[in-house]
Amino acid sequence: MKNGIHPEYRKVVFQDTSSDYKFLTGSTKESSETIEWEDGNTYPLIRVEISSASHPFYTGKQKADKEGGRVDRFKKKYNIK
Repeated sequence: MKNGIHPEYRKVVFQDTSSDYKFLTGSTKESSETIEWEDGNTYPLIRVEISSASHPFYTGKQKADKEGGRVDRFKKKYNIK
């Protein structure tokens, strides 16, 4: 690899703002915020709106469409039997 053209890869903490879930992983993402992690070290903090802790697919709280497909919704909308 050429020197000086790649972003710095380092450990960062991602925080899910909706569930306050935090996890430490590697990333090249930049951040001006820092957080002290459980190991006593300080890492950059990246805030995200959704993660596996709050996403409906992973939490099992998916909204199921029980009204059928597009044709059924069209018929219901225009009162067609």
